[in-house]
Amino acid sequence: MERVEAELFTDGGNDAVVRLPGRRFPGVLVQGDTLSTLSADVAELVELCAAGELEEARRVASLLRQDLGVKLQRYTDALDAHGERRPF
Repeated sequence: MERVEAELFTDGGNDAVVRLPGRRFPGVLVQGDTLSTLSADVAELVELCAAGELEEARRVASLLRQDLGVKLQRYTDALDAHGERRPF
């Protein structure tokens, strides 16, 4: 393990926006439990699509999109607040 100094653009809670040394743009630190949940949600979505359960798949996809949208908004807000350019 290596210890490094990082720039923190938001509070250190879930989905913290940080920039690691040597990186041009900040990233989003996703906690392991959140990453596991996102992965499970995508797996459920794939299974629902494969089973032809499109209404339920749409519901799950909508929730997933909303969750990712919140994370993206937090990211863009943090960059804007610090006068940083977006990578997209």
